[in-house]
Amino acid sequence: MTQKHWAIFTGNTSQKEELIDSLLEGPLPKGFNELKHLEGSLLSKLAVERFIDKEDRHGSKIITSDTSQSLKSMSSGEQKKALLKHILSTQPDFIILDNPFDNLDTTAQEDLKTKLKEVSADTPMIQLLSRKTDLLPFANTFAKLEGKDLVFSETLETLLKQQEKQVFADDIPLPIDSYEIEGETLIELKGVGVTYSEKPILRDIDWQIKKGEFWELRGRNGSGKTTILSMITGENPKGYGQELYIFGRKKGTGESVWEIKKRIGYFTPSMTDKFTGYHSINHMIISGLNDSIGLYVQPTEAQLRVAKEWLQLIGLWHMKDQLFHDLSMGQKRLIMCARAMIKHPPLLILDEPTAGLDDESAALFVALVNKFANESNTTVIFVSHRKEPGLEAEFIYQLEKSETGSTGRILTS
Repeated sequence: MTQKHWAIFTGNTSQKEELIDSLLEGPLPKGFNELKHLEGSLLSKLAVERFIDKEDRHGSKIITSDTSQSLKSMSSGEQKKALLKHILSTQPDFIILDNPFDNLDTTAQEDLKTKLKEVSADTPMIQLLSRKTDLLPFANTFAKLEGKDLVFSETLETLLKQQEKQVFADDIPLPIDSYEIEGETLIELKGVGVTYSEKPILRDIDWQIKKGEFWELRGRNGSGKTTILSMITGENPKGYGQELYIFGRKKGTGESVWEIKKRIGYFTPSMTDKFTGYHSINHMIISGLNDSIGLYVQPTEAQLRVAKEWLQLIGLWHMKDQLFHDLSMGQKRLIMCARAMIKHPPLLILDEPTAGLDDESAALFVALVNKFANESNTTVIFVSHRKEPGLEAEFIYQLEKSETGSTGRILTS
């Protein structure tokens, strides 16, 4: 008899926490009778974070006792591999995989897929996934989680109806103010190298980024993408004393971090966790003009006008008075992206912006980024572990990881 494996597609409104609790603690949802009286384990980012928290509090390794490395210091791929090894040692009756490939580079994804395929011969698996390209090949039972409700389907095709390509009809709103920066080059790294605790991270990085260019930054987990970004934003002191030029000035020649940051629009998904206050969508958009979290001063007529134009562009003007806190994940990402774009900064950095989004929301986000890159003078750097369908970057900067530090090369897009 063929082993049964479930693939459950989730969206930004799916209440998967409740589903996971039911699978592990009961009562079992309909469609999972085979798991009655069985014990399961969870492989997820949240499960990794819980073990990291336990290790921090107890000062001892729990699932990495056979290595010299702590779970916290490992890359995302190594963490999930360590957790899977620990789970298998407990011999669970079934395993729940909650978006197991999120934040993993292609190599780490393939390694994990190979291991999961081996395990699947004897252990039922339930994969929760938001992107169809992550589907495990051995899955044979398909469903979609709509809110709290599981909708099963006999065929995969009915769950994966092709989405229409998103088109934003209006033009990108014009900025209230403009930035004057001399020369054509915004950022330049010449032979830049970075080492942490005698471990080489970057070696001989040469990268020139000019006004109006659209770049995709690629690289495996731990290849140094975050290190490069933190030097560009002025937060990383490793840039001092090196041939690193930001907006025409060499790093360490008197510029403040604030002077750098006010010329950069920046978004990473973890930023949404910082916005815990109860701000309206309209005020969240306007706060991008003031580089504040939320709005604490009376907006001007010009600010209200440009915020309305952005909300109309992304189709959320009718929700302007709703709370940011109450939006779906996809809607929050669109708002945060528009917030980063609203002042037309000389440089826009989007760090893993589509992580955790479903296919429809990711396509919407990518369409907005493409439009902004095409219709503004802003330079865009888009960082992602996965190849996003439809992304129209002109240039790709690829970091090649090695024991002596990652080197970089430019690929044709």
